[in-house]
Amino acid sequence: MKDRVALVTGASSGIGLSVARGIVALGGRVALVARTRSTLEEVARKLGPDRAAAFPCDVSDLERLERLPGEVKARFGRLDVLVNNAGVNHRGDMARHSPGTLAEVITTNLTAPIVLTRAALDLMERGGAVIHVASIAGMVPVPGEATYSASKAGLRAFARASAPELAERGIHSGVVSPGPVDTGFFGDAADVPPLVFSQPMSTADEVADAVLRCIQERVLEIAVPASSGRLATAAYVFPRLADALRPGLEKKGKRAKQAYLLRRREGG
Repeated sequence: MKDRVALVTGASSGIGLSVARGIVALGGRVALVARTRSTLEEVARKLGPDRAAAFPCDVSDLERLERLPGEVKARFGRLDVLVNNAGVNHRGDMARHSPGTLAEVITTNLTAPIVLTRAALDLMERGGAVIHVASIAGMVPVPGEATYSASKAGLRAFARASAPELAERGIHSGVVSPGPVDTGFFGDAADVPPLVFSQPMSTADEVADAVLRCIQERVLEIAVPASSGRLATAAYVFPRLADALRPGLEKKGKRAKQAYLLRRREGG
């Protein structure tokens, strides 16, 4: 990553911030993308003005998104890596949300990464990489997160299907599919389905390490943790197995969820 330039969306906190820190630690430079200018500028200041710059942008603004890679290249002189990390989730039954709210999930999690990848493609250097942060929910659907699961399944499919096209340009396509991650993305954890809590929880740094591995080792896909990825694959291939396992996993997840909520109330 030394002296290479990466564009990272959702870079003001959580996984995106951890990825940005990792890139800078490896000698790279990073274009930080998120909605809030003040937060991004503070992150850029801490990472170093010679290593990071803020590019405030709401990724659902697709017209703005198309211009973004050119702005990054104008600022840094090159663009080597794109990390599509920004995401949103509105949990619960579809009927709880308006059609526009559900559309926001698809626009942010799927449409925006496709648009940004295409906008960056002609500007990227050979030897570069496009990494998408998907989800275990994109490997096997999660009840209570239907639209989110659909968006991440689509993102995962896009990453894998576009890999041969990008390879012709000397650019690697990879996808990282994490299970639950202990970040602010959880929002109100009370709304998170128990099935999600049945899986081991990762840290943002652990997911960022997988992203960096995808970039450096040109790995097609990494599930975090690997055990959840194997379970999701088996559940997808054998739907009856998933149906048989779900009651036990939900029971386990309820206990884990209660323990997590208790830790949060106690400030742990």
